[in-house]
Order: sequence, then C-alpha cells, then structure tokens
Amino acid sequence: MNWDRTYHITTFGCQMNEHDSETIAGMLSEMGFTESLERDRADVVIINTCSVRENADKRFFGTLGQLKHLKKENPDFTVCVCGCMMQQQHIIDSIKTKYPWVDIIFGTHNIHQFPQLLSSVLTEKEKIVNVWEDGGEIVEGLPAKRLYKHKSFVNIMYGCNNFCTYCIVPYTRGRERSRKPEDILDEVKRLVADGVREVTLLGQNVNSYQGDGQTDFADLIYRLNEVEGLERIRFMTSHPKDLSDKLIQAYVDCGKLCDYIHLPVQSGSSRVLKRMNRRYTRESYLQLIQKLKKAVPGITISTDIIVGFPGETEEDFQETLDLVRQVEYDSAFTFLYSIRKGTPAEKYEDQIPENVKHQRFNRLVELVNSISAKKNAAYVGKIEKVLVEGPSKTSSQTYTGRTEGFKLINFPAGPELTGKLVDVEVTEGKTFSLEGRIAKL
Repeated sequence: MNWDRTYHITTFGCQMNEHDSETIAGMLSEMGFTESLERDRADVVIINTCSVRENADKRFFGTLGQLKHLKKENPDFTVCVCGCMMQQQHIIDSIKTKYPWVDIIFGTHNIHQFPQLLSSVLTEKEKIVNVWEDGGEIVEGLPAKRLYKHKSFVNIMYGCNNFCTYCIVPYTRGRERSRKPEDILDEVKRLVADGVREVTLLGQNVNSYQGDGQTDFADLIYRLNEVEGLERIRFMTSHPKDLSDKLIQAYVDCGKLCDYIHLPVQSGSSRVLKRMNRRYTRESYLQLIQKLKKAVPGITISTDIIVGFPGETEEDFQETLDLVRQVEYDSAFTFLYSIRKGTPAEKYEDQIPENVKHQRFNRLVELVNSISAKKNAAYVGKIEKVLVEGPSKTSSQTYTGRTEGFKLINFPAGPELTGKLVDVEVTEGKTFSLEGRIAKL
C-alpha cells in the first residue's frame, strides 16, 4: 500500500541512532511517505531515543509532552517512539501510563519491522508495543535516506560486550554481533556508486569486530582501502583495551584512512577506570597515544571524559586534568556522571555531590577548550583538504566542511562545491572550528 502522508523524525543520541533514523526514513520513503521539516505539520512523528545521556532523556520526555495537543486536535496523528530507551521496561511502563497518546513503541532490534507495525496502526487504529529483548540475526539490505549525498554511516557491528559499570548500552543494544565483511564491502561499493566519497564505520567498539572469524577490524580497513572511488574512511568508536598495533599500522599503510581517532578515556585515574570496568590503565592508555603519535605525526585525537563518577576524589580528578594536558586532545566530549537505572554504578553508595561535579566539570572544560584553541591556532596558514558538506547554518554564502583530521572549517564558497574535496587555506583558528578560504594553488 502506498501511503500519501508525511513524516518527521527527531533523533537523540549517537551516530548509531542517526543511522537508524536514516534507515527508518528510507523505509518510510518506500512506503510512499514524504518528509516534513516541521514536526507539527507531519502525519506521523517518530522519536528515536538515547539512553546514554540524562539530558537526552529529559529532552525526549519534554518533546513527547508537546505532542499531546497535536493528538487531541487530530486523532489520526500518529506518534512512534523507538531507540535505546525503549529497551528498558520501566521506560515502556512510564510511557504507557503517562503518555497514552503514543501509538507505537519499538526497540533497537526490530527496526526492520517498523513498516508493518505502522501499517497495522494506520489500518486497524490499534496501539502496538513490540520490543525484542535480543538482537537475533542481522537484517541486511534495509533502505536508508541519507542526510548527505557524499558521505554515509555504515554499521559494521551491533551491540556491546564490555559492560562498563556506568553504561546502559549492553542492556539496550544487546551482545556484539558483527556483519560479514562481504556485506559491508558490497554496501560501501553501492554507496560509492551513488556518490559517496566518505564512509564512517559504526560500532559500539569497532576494535572488537570479527566479521567471519578471520577478518578483524584492521583487515576490514585494508580491504575497504582498495574500494575504487572511495576517498575517506573514518570509524566510531574505538575502545582503548582493544586498539591493536595492527590497526595503528593501518593508519600508515592505508591512504584513505583519515588521520583522526576518537579514543574515549573516560578518566585519567587508574583507580576510577578499574571501578568503571574499562580494563585498561592510565599508563596503558598513554602508551597507546604515544604509539599513535609516533606512527601518525599530526594525528588528531578526540575523547570522552566523565566527571564525578562515584568515588572520584580530587586526586583522581587531578590525574584526569594531567592526562588531558599530556595528550593535548583536539576536542573532548565531557559529561557529568548521571545515574543510569539498571547499571552497576547505580548502586554505588559514594555518589559525588552535584556541586562538586559541576565545579570539576567547569575546570575540565576550561582546560580542554584552551588546548583546542591553541591547537586550532597552529593551523593558520596551512592548506587542508576539505570535504564540503554544504552551506553553514549562519550564512548561505559561507560553506562548511571537515578536514581529514575532522576539524570543522567555514569558508566562502558556492553550492557547486558541495560533496567535493577542495583545498582550503586556514585563515583563523577558533576554539571549536577553523575559518578559511579556497586555496589558490
């Protein structure tokens, strides 16, 4: 059946969620739906949720509350919620009790079922809760409506086996399941044929990828490096405990692998890392950084850091600040620790007072930003190869893109450059971005 209706998707959370939303959009397009840029004017609204960050939780429930009046005005208005939060029974119970205008609840494991769930609701006017506890077999060949024509996310694996004590992901995404390397290669080749120049490989821990029992993550990079027409390879996220010398060597050998890595440290204290169940130490992490910088001089490095994990002392926090000074991250995602229901750390009794967490957070952000500004200032006068993404949010005459090292750069340009790799001379280094102009070579 071809549905002549509109949809709007709101996405919270990580790149995995963004890619899931692209898949949902692709399935809706195949059903005959067209995208509405305004949520209030759409016939079907889908909210894709994140359970990792407390702020995403709050924003989700706030957004859900705003939809009540739309349902009241139009009983045919359809509300769907999905994503990581829906894998938690207490969230489902809360939605059913407090937000009865929600029509469909589905999880991370059965996205491929969404078209039939939606069709049932639209024809039978019933409400559906359909959440799988386990992932089952990986479903290949799902459509996707990409945000960008020239770059794409590619899932290489699903789930996580690490069970960090603060993290809910293993409970919402399930155990690790890797896609076959041939399926990944086929998808990337199809994307390249459709105009994609850059792919970002996604997994909760890409380093533990085991495609067919013989192909590890580094092997996959080497094989993708041979794909004709592909220009850039990135990946997210890399767990330090599994970062191999073989993968570091791939940076040297594979010209398409961008000289950038996101390597979450979470804390600079070995004592805190042990309580987090991260399974590496401060010293082993710093050794990895030294190896990366030696193999790839100029590599840009970003990280995740949690402030105020239960039991974190001022001495532990000072170790984090010291590690940040030693590594000199190009950027860092910094988070105040927040209790995730169902995780081991929820039961830790030595929770840090909110005022102490905020004070430490502010000190960390000040240090991270000062280092970012210094490192970005050093780019002035350099010529960087930039993949142009399109006009900036502030001006139609200013275009934006990413350097190989994932630096955001803005420069005067026109629409004809969108999706192209161009040389840009850096004219100014700011705290969070660069400014530049098209290089005259």
